[in-house]
Amino acid sequence: MTMPQTDTDTGLEAAETLKAVAVALFAERGVDGVTLRQIAEAAGQKNHAAVGYHFGSKEALVRAVVVHGAKLIDALRNRMLNELEAQGGPTTLVEVTGVLVRSSLVPSNPPWSDCYNRFIVMLQLTNYRLFMDALEGRWNSGYLRCQNHIRKLLADIPSRQVNRRLVLMGGAMAGIIAAREREVADASRDHPMWKSERTIESIASALAAILQSE
Repeated sequence: MTMPQTDTDTGLEAAETLKAVAVALFAERGVDGVTLRQIAEAAGQKNHAAVGYHFGSKEALVRAVVVHGAKLIDALRNRMLNELEAQGGPTTLVEVTGVLVRSSLVPSNPPWSDCYNRFIVMLQLTNYRLFMDALEGRWNSGYLRCQNHIRKLLADIPSRQVNRRLVLMGGAMAGIIAAREREVADASRDHPMWKSERTIESIASALAAILQSE
């Protein structure tokens, strides 16, 4: 992996480069499979202590990577919900799941659009507490709003059943979006199915079906 930035970068540029390199490496190998030295080298930093200098620790870098992508997703998710609510919606489950899916595609340039969801899935599997702590209850407000709309749309269903469906829906979405991200990021061949607008709509419909299941 090569990156355009070097040791001559400003501190901010270097920190952003380290985050971008880290999310790509973490997505490939998992957080525990990557060393700070490997991140610094891949970022073009001759000083192997660069991560410690800019972030203090590997855990702090992981938190910074989580927040960077979460902010992008949360901002888009809230904008999409604002638009729906201004029109009197959402009125269907598939409208809500559509917001969740489309906002999860990460509105940014690579590597965030190529790697972030895979990184998050791996982190949740290995260190869910760190993931939730990094969000600080601040960067998932759009997700919580979507949950509230789902609960309203399923108001006639016992809350315990709704909670179970939400857990299943969230797990399914994470896995499907991560799989799509992996395939789309593969530049060795085309991926018409995964890139199709129809596929995105199908994912939203499948998630809505989980929420409607018995």
